[in-house]
Amino acid sequence: MTTLESGHVSYELKRATRPKPTPHIRRRIRPRDFGRTDLLLLIASLISALATTWILFAQLTLLSGPFGFLVVCAAIFLLYYWTSNALTNGRRVASDRLVGALVAIGSLAMFTPLVLLVGFIFVKGVGLLSLHLFTATQKGVPEICLPHLPCPKPGVFHAILGTLEQIAVTVILGVPAALLTAIYLNEAPGKFASTVRVMVTAMSGVPAILAGAFIYAFWIVSFHRGFSGFAGALSLAVILIPTVTRGSEEVLRIVPKDLREASTALGAPQWRTVFQVVLPTARSGLVTSILLGIAVALGETAPLLLTIFGNTGTNPNVMSGPQSALPLLVYTLVKSPRQTDINLAYAAALVLFLMIFLIFIAARVLASDWLSKKIRNARNRRAPDLTPINALTVEDLL
Repeated sequence: MTTLESGHVSYELKRATRPKPTPHIRRRIRPRDFGRTDLLLLIASLISALATTWILFAQLTLLSGPFGFLVVCAAIFLLYYWTSNALTNGRRVASDRLVGALVAIGSLAMFTPLVLLVGFIFVKGVGLLSLHLFTATQKGVPEICLPHLPCPKPGVFHAILGTLEQIAVTVILGVPAALLTAIYLNEAPGKFASTVRVMVTAMSGVPAILAGAFIYAFWIVSFHRGFSGFAGALSLAVILIPTVTRGSEEVLRIVPKDLREASTALGAPQWRTVFQVVLPTARSGLVTSILLGIAVALGETAPLLLTIFGNTGTNPNVMSGPQSALPLLVYTLVKSPRQTDINLAYAAALVLFLMIFLIFIAARVLASDWLSKKIRNARNRRAPDLTPINALTVEDLL
């Protein structure tokens, strides 16, 4: 064999032993994977949608208005975002990203008015907060300040005190009744369960002013009790009970049936299963439901118009005499032509918001697992040592 032939044979052997190149396979990604390329697609789709909408509004048509601009821009963005993901990652991932974008846009549309409202209240009322605002009342404050005469500034202490007393009575009257009703509907439904559920659902749709009218006709007119903070608390309880009942019933349904069956298998009666197994398991959801009811009751004004009447001074007796409340004070002062009354209404609205915010924080801390672990560890440290006597050594006995 010549050298050329041997070289040709070795070249053929190398070609035969060389591995064949594998075709390029696109990596399959999961819908939840979101990398740098996906972020660039999102930004590019958003910029393209803004540019297309601007051209459509400013150059091609006579369309105008910020609301229409946002709606058209959102629709174009969704179209561009789905198309770019479909070409890059496939239809399955594109559909998942489209649904995620819809949820994000819906959440943004829901939270934007809330953020704007809270920001507006803070801007208008944060400069009016002072110690005098929380300690003074409206009693003795003249409508027009005359020169060379003392002119005290008003406060909202009387409204804060009335709100706290009324909501405390509302919680005492309404929360136990609502929780017991939810337990009856979910844990031990009887022959009247369907009727009670229909009544609770009907009460949820009753306007708040009707609750105040009912208490006015029943408590103030029929029983001649007069306007009082207790009458306002009764009207707020009518609103709180169906809200807490429906929320608590839905939370109790989430508790697994296996826990109830295990407790019953161990010989525990039904009442002990409910109070020691079901309710502790659903504690976080129950606290959230109660907080929702309290927040709804704190913000109601219509029932208070017909039950507490209003007061410019402090009335600590919740059972007798007209009282004031923050929602009623805001509603009354914001209609005043004087700027000082309007400023006081903004300050009272901010105080009401801060009060609800602090109640939410305190309730979430009380319902947190961190506090439960702290209480459980403290109980374990205080518990006596129950080590069996046969497990003790001679040194322990001595």
